[in-house]
Amino acid sequence: MAAQKPRRQPTLDEVAERAGVSRSAASRVINKAPHVSRATRDAVERAVKEMGYLPNRTARALATQQTGIVALAVSHDDPQLFADPFFAQVIVGVSAALEETDLHLLLCLASSRRGRSRLTNLLHTRGVDGIMLMALKGDDPLTHIVRRTGLPAVYGGRPLNFEPQWYVDSDNLGGARLATEHLIGLGRTRIATITGQMSTDVGRARHRGYIEAMIMAGLTPYGTAEGDFTEASGAVAMKTLLDRHPDLDAVFAASDNMAASALRVLGETGRTVPTDVAVVGFDDLGVAERTDPPLTTIHQPIQALGKEMTRMLIGLIAGQEPTSIILPTKLVLRDSA
Repeated sequence: MAAQKPRRQPTLDEVAERAGVSRSAASRVINKAPHVSRATRDAVERAVKEMGYLPNRTARALATQQTGIVALAVSHDDPQLFADPFFAQVIVGVSAALEETDLHLLLCLASSRRGRSRLTNLLHTRGVDGIMLMALKGDDPLTHIVRRTGLPAVYGGRPLNFEPQWYVDSDNLGGARLATEHLIGLGRTRIATITGQMSTDVGRARHRGYIEAMIMAGLTPYGTAEGDFTEASGAVAMKTLLDRHPDLDAVFAASDNMAASALRVLGETGRTVPTDVAVVGFDDLGVAERTDPPLTTIHQPIQALGKEMTRMLIGLIAGQEPTSIILPTKLVLRDSA
């Protein structure tokens, strides 16, 4: 028995003929162009469904000068980063916003020279319609690469050394100030902090919130150790703080991952939480509910961060002029403070 030939895909001309419209009208409907009558749009969409028509992505890109792809670039080189609960939630938010469109997502790790070179080639060849950037450090080369291309770009969090035109951020300073004020309100006076990376805007903003709250309460900032938002760095920082300030009575950690490690180290050194040392984190990740005791923390809407970044980028690609956003944070009370 002869093998059955694969079914030929219908052409745009055949879709137009079935719908009873011109080829250009069918193309405008398929490419979601404006100024198409409802009757024409309904007829073409019905023909597409009946015939099983699939647009040729290459031809569509040539016609619209768009690829249908947006990139999320992270200044990091470890693929395990995307398994981190914070970035995982960001991607959930990005994906939710993209579900409302025909756009596809490309994830890029771009901290190494090779990673930046690949991203540069992608952007200069217009391999994507726009880009979102996160986890930038210091005077990050990514910012210069992206600004030179002129492509629509949205920043998740602000870079350290310049204010981008379009960004979505959380109220990191206000949240850190709220966390520290809560500890002060509990009567704690020897409050130390584990910061995030001070080469990032988020690390500096959360540290500044701690400093401001202490000074406004008439207290001297008690002790500082730098981490990098990870659990491993939180453990090292907590041990450092205990070596330098064994009588500390509270800790504000600039991420839940670092706070979780701080709780473990405090337990290992015989200190009870919150009786001896109260602890507050930042992010409100799932880990905050699983620590012993459960972690008081600052909630930031992480999925909303990803969703709003994506919506902003979609607007830019469509020629709109969106407004940058700072998302609110709030205190979530649990047993650690």
